[in-house]
Amino acid sequence: MMGTEAEILLVDDNPADLDLTCDALAQSEWLSHVSTVIDGEEAIAFLHRKGKYATAPRPHLVLLDLNLPRKDGRSVLADVKSDPVLRRIPVVIFSSSRASPDIERCYELGANSYVSKPATLGEWISTVKLVKEYWIGCACLPGEEEQ
Repeated sequence: MMGTEAEILLVDDNPADLDLTCDALAQSEWLSHVSTVIDGEEAIAFLHRKGKYATAPRPHLVLLDLNLPRKDGRSVLADVKSDPVLRRIPVVIFSSSRASPDIERCYELGANSYVSKPATLGEWISTVKLVKEYWIGCACLPGEEEQ
């Protein structure tokens, strides 16, 4: 993503988690614009550019919580990974769940990574920064190879 601003979609229904994650993303050296939605239905509308999201940017990365109102993260993940246009977008599950069945199910559905939400503020910030450093700073994402 060198030289361009990364688009990140953050999907989480917890306002404190949204604020913390946005703050941590802003602390990274890599430029990014973060869009936030608070439930699974909004995430799907954003990704499919429906309704008020008709002009939404296509994200380079999705950070997705699992336990969301209206449509849970597993359903959002399944929708994204079954869509030929969206499936190339990396989806990182960022959840407080450390349950093996949740982790296994997310990888079965096509999650690119599963990261547990840390317990302390310092760990939270460093974890989110590491996720962004990897996906925005290190990984080669689809569509960049022509540049």
